[in-house]
Formats: sequence, C-alpha cells, structure tokens
Amino acid sequence: MDVDRQLRLLTANAVDVISEAELRKKIERGAPLRVKLGIDPTASDVHLGFAVVLRRLRLFQDCGHKAVLIIGDFTAMLGDPSGRSATRPQLTKEQVDAYATSYVEQIGAILDMAPERIEIRRNSEWLAPLDMHDVLRLTSQVTVAQMLDRDDFAKRYAAGAPISIMEFLYPLLQGMDSVEVRADVELGGTDQLFNLIMGRDLQKRAGQEPQVVLTTPLLVGLDGEQKMSKSLGNYIGVDEPAGEQFGKVMSIPDPLLPMYFAHATAWPPEKIVEVGGELAAGTLLPNAAKRLVARTVADLYHGAGAGEAAEAEFDRVHKDRAEPSDMAEFVLASGTPWADALVTTGLADSKRAARRALEDGSIRSDGAIVNGDGAVPDGTHVLQFGRRKWARVVVG
Repeated sequence: MDVDRQLRLLTANAVDVISEAELRKKIERGAPLRVKLGIDPTASDVHLGFAVVLRRLRLFQDCGHKAVLIIGDFTAMLGDPSGRSATRPQLTKEQVDAYATSYVEQIGAILDMAPERIEIRRNSEWLAPLDMHDVLRLTSQVTVAQMLDRDDFAKRYAAGAPISIMEFLYPLLQGMDSVEVRADVELGGTDQLFNLIMGRDLQKRAGQEPQVVLTTPLLVGLDGEQKMSKSLGNYIGVDEPAGEQFGKVMSIPDPLLPMYFAHATAWPPEKIVEVGGELAAGTLLPNAAKRLVARTVADLYHGAGAGEAAEAEFDRVHKDRAEPSDMAEFVLASGTPWADALVTTGLADSKRAARRALEDGSIRSDGAIVNGDGAVPDGTHVLQFGRRKWARVVVG
C-alpha cells in the first residue's frame, strides 16, 4: 500500500496525531513500524469503546506493521489516574492475571494474532525489578509543575481532592514501556494524551527517536452522555451474543449515529462519509441507520450473516411480541425469592439491582408484572426484564 493511502487510513477520524509528518517519515523508510498499545486489565470484558483503539491497531497491522501489545499487569495494580476524579481502587495480582487472560482471548476477535503480526509483553518484565535508585532516577526527569499541567490532576488539585505520589508515577511507568519496546507509534484514547507524550519525552532522554502519538475518540455509551464503560453499564461487549449486541445498538440515541459510523463499524473512510451524508440528507432514516450499524457490529464479532439473524430475531420479539427462540433455562429450588431468581438468571447484576427492578415494576413473569413479594411459584415461567432480557425458569 502506498504511503499516502496508509496515512489516510491510519489517521482517519483520529483526534491527535503528533505528528503526521513524523509518521510519514517513518512509513517512507519501508520497514514495519512497531505500534504500541498498552492495556491495563482492570475488568473482564472488552467493549466497543475499547475496540475503537484496537481497530486502529488492526489497521496498522493490515498496512504491514507490527502490533506491540503491552499487558499492564504491573501498572494495573497501581491504577491509571487518567480521567479520574478520585484514586482508582488497587487490584490484586490474581485479579489482574484473570482479567488479562480474558482480555487476550477477546482481543483475538479484532487483532491479527499471527506471531509475525503481534508481540505481546507484560510490563512487569521491566517494572517489577526496579529498585529505589531506578525510581529516583525516573522521577528526576519530570517536575511537579509538569504533572499539574495535566488536566485531571489540575482539577483535582484545585478542588482539594487527594492525589497520591503513586498516581504521579503512572505516566512515567507507561512512558518507560515505550522505551523498553522501542515503540515507533503509540495509540490510545484522548484521555491518554498526557501519558503518550510522556513516552515521547522519555524516549528522547534515552536517545531514541520519539514515538508518534495517535489518539482516538472515546466512544459515548448507550446513555448518550458518558464514555462507554463496564462500570456504568452503558456498554456493548464484543463477546456478547449477536442478538444482545443488535438490541443494544438499536437503543442508542440518534445523535450518536455519526460517531458509531466512524468508530464502531470498521467501515473504510469512504463509506463512513457516504452513510453519514445519507443520514444528514434524510435519505437514510435513524432507525434504518441503527439497523445497519447493528447488523455490521454483529457480523464483525460473530461472522457474516449474524447481523441478519439477529435482526430477524429482534423483529420477532419486538414487532411480533414473541418470546426469544434461544432463551436460557434455569432450574430453581422451591421457595426461591424473586430477587435471588433474577440474580441467578442474570436478569439483574445484584440483589440490590433486582429489588430495584421489582419495585419499579420492570419484571414480568408470563407477561404479568411481578410485585416482588415472596418467592417464585413452582412451575415453569418465562421472566422478562425490559425489552431485551429474558429467561425461562423451572421451579420446584
């Protein structure tokens, strides 16, 4: 692929590119670039928000470059302060290892995992052996004033919110990752810009050519307000069933459609412009646009045809008011309280959420609203929470 075409693909809809001239120069040399992406495994699921930057990394792979995936097993235990208004809770090594395994399995649905296309490293390789002398030498390379230039630190400092010295260390440790793997390019969301530039600075001090920094937007979640996040519950998981993905995409607010065209579909730039133009002109209506995105997402993560099948099932349930054909079935003991049944079937994430749903009248059993008192009656029942969550229970 020629250099101009590579640049158009790799920088399309990016937010920051520091700098495109440097990226062009690196590509023109003809050798595969080492393109770094750091991942702190702090949750079990990869969602479409995180897939935005993973898709960009896959584009680099498709252009002949090598992905260098850094599993931040050491930094995850510290907690990335990016975008945080409070200190992130620390995780145990066991939690991080479990999340890392889950992440790598799910990432395989997006990245080319052939050994010549990807290098996977854990930053505990070089960060865990650091002694006090190493830490002091590292911290001497940056000032407190530089750290307080960072927006989230500045806001917390102005508000009197605590900032630990450990949080100041985080950007330095992420920058060390770039030095250790000699990254040519580093990718990240816009909330990572400070950390990525720190990598450039540390590479210069180490006598290396600084990495190009490329940031992608933070995908807004289903609530239409905050970035997609597992903790906020406004996410679409890459390993969720195709039907669940389809239904969730259909629930996004209309104003998010252009963002989802650009960052959730893996469409080439030309198609993004074409479909966006049709939506703006009114020749493509929002409902049809959502269906197009929903089919595309399901096909991306479940194979060709998954989107059409998910759409047909969606219409069967929501237009024809029929029960889902692939409903999960659970066997419960006699006397199981309603809240326990909702947690067991996965209709609610916790007993607290289950009780809230019951109080709101959001739970139906065999089509009738459940008042939540007492236990689930013996027999077979179809439970429904909202429009997308269903389960069949056999009690007794």
